[in-house]
Amino acid sequence: ILAPKLVFTFVFLVFLVALIVNSMMRLHSPMYTFLKHLSFLEIWYTSTIVPLLLATLVSQGQAISFHACIAQLYFFVFFGATECFLLAVMAYDRYLAICSPLHYSFLMSPEICTKLVAISWLTGVGTGFLPSLMISKLDFCGPNQINHFFCDLPPLMQLSCSSVHVTEMVIFILSIAVLCICFILTLVSYVFIVSSILRIPSASGRMKTFSTCGSHLAVVTIYYGTMISMYVHPSPHPSPDINKIISVFYTVVTPLLNPIIYSLRIKDFKHALRKVMRRNCLLYGVRMKENLFIR
Repeated sequence: ILAPKLVFTFVFLVFLVALIVNSMMRLHSPMYTFLKHLSFLEIWYTSTIVPLLLATLVSQGQAISFHACIAQLYFFVFFGATECFLLAVMAYDRYLAICSPLHYSFLMSPEICTKLVAISWLTGVGTGFLPSLMISKLDFCGPNQINHFFCDLPPLMQLSCSSVHVTEMVIFILSIAVLCICFILTLVSYVFIVSSILRIPSASGRMKTFSTCGSHLAVVTIYYGTMISMYVHPSPHPSPDINKIISVFYTVVTPLLNPIIYSLRIKDFKHALRKVMRRNCLLYGVRMKENLFIR
């Protein structure tokens, strides 16, 4: 009885902090524009999964209609694919900023930035249709109990009583097309970035330049590592317990870590956060100076 309560409290607090931190991204410039869209996406991404997870923890099981399950699956794939495309675009942005700094403002103008963001969202919208459609066409003979905390692809295919070989292959190919291609594009960008950084003569210059893309590299490693280990492999799938553990990382933990990792490297974000805290503290009669709070 105690374990579900502890898990519920942990997940709820992580979900709440993720919503708050993601909603605070209000900065400008191309990279910050991508960050704002990533934060907006993370809010809806977690909202698609976590409320049902919390309800399941409270009631020790939660009924969901078949249509609602397919809708959740669609939005999960949609937001997940969009995040892959946004991360690839952000890697391209870092490549231009470091490898072509003189042409950066021209090659990453506000118009081009808006187009890249729009392409990421529209491609994500289209990516979600095929898996959802193919899963909806499968037969489910019962007992219709999903051994998972949301309607994910592997547990739904394991639950079906019809042949899922074609569905597995299509989803496997789609996963390679989205995850691996975006990951390879990101990796190629960082090969050029690292080669440019290594040509900088001073160690302090190399460290300062690398710090501008280190946060993005950390996010990419966490997100692609968990997603590829989950979806880019032929059957048989890992055990349900392993699926759940891996899924927690990219549905609950990663959306919380992303803005925190980025904000640790963004001086403007820290300055804006300090101003918000100072203003709120003054409203409640608290004077703040650095790390000291005087009531």
